[in-house]
Amino acid sequence: MDKTCSTYKKQRRWLVITGLLVIVAFFVSLTLGRYPLSIADITAILTGQSTDPLSSSVFFNLRLPRTAMALLAGLGLGMAGSVFQLVFKNPLAAPDIVGVSSGANLGAAIAIVLLGQSAALMTTISFVGGMSVLFLVIFIARLSRNQSTVTFILAGIIMKAVSDALIMTLKYFADPERELASIEYWAMGSLGNMTAAKLLTMLPFFILGFAGLILMRRQIMLLVLEDDEIKTLGVRLGLTRMIVLGLAALVVSSIISQTGLIAFAGLIAPHAARLAIKRISFTWCLLSSLTGALILLISDSLIRSVSAFEIPISIPTTLIGVPVLLFFMWRRKEGKV
Repeated sequence: MDKTCSTYKKQRRWLVITGLLVIVAFFVSLTLGRYPLSIADITAILTGQSTDPLSSSVFFNLRLPRTAMALLAGLGLGMAGSVFQLVFKNPLAAPDIVGVSSGANLGAAIAIVLLGQSAALMTTISFVGGMSVLFLVIFIARLSRNQSTVTFILAGIIMKAVSDALIMTLKYFADPERELASIEYWAMGSLGNMTAAKLLTMLPFFILGFAGLILMRRQIMLLVLEDDEIKTLGVRLGLTRMIVLGLAALVVSSIISQTGLIAFAGLIAPHAARLAIKRISFTWCLLSSLTGALILLISDSLIRSVSAFEIPISIPTTLIGVPVLLFFMWRRKEGKV
């Protein structure tokens, strides 16, 4: 009992520490950029005491939407990554394991090459592409009598391969100077074009998926068990798994449709959280979510601090993520994780 209480206290402590770091990183991120804003400036803007219309415009139209998107993207990708790892019982599972990321990328490529480079169309078709691939994965998996996690993974691999092949075809026929560059830039992810309108567009889908995962936390933790054990508990395994995957995919698709692909965030955050919390529980999922937010906020702050031009967000997330993965591998080798 004492050991269990100690474990829970440790988990709560890590949640509080990481949450406080996220809050600090959020406010620091609001101050950084080509047009610097101090905490005093932000306070004056929020209280209506600012006399500088340019500062208010920069804050509300550019800085706040971008920072809020970094926060939400990190929360969502971290949560989805941990859920995928639990559902598929695979520490290397990531949001693209069922092809959602590739489907969203395919949707964006279709919009760029065939429908013109309208931001609204890219966002809409990208979201539809991500969710459509998930439905196709579920359909393919249901064709099999054995609807195990391996079946879903294989179906995801198939749809990812099909999506990537179609993307390569679109690249082949794309205009090298305009369309091809846009496809490649989308695939590297960016928060540079974020606006309040884009943020509000994805917010309902994000909230629906994220809140759904939290409400289904007990069912998610049951999916950690072996399939036979789950069935003996009276849980409708196939339906539960599809709902959980659908909610996670909804979160990921809503994010990617606005930011493009963000490398490593959904994979690194759960591993980083696991370094702090050895025990797998839904608290680990929450910590993964907060860790993802911290990684994205730090990455976006670095982008705006070290360069005068926009660097794809996947570059710093990869540079941060690789050392974390290497450290995790070393800990496993030493038997400490």
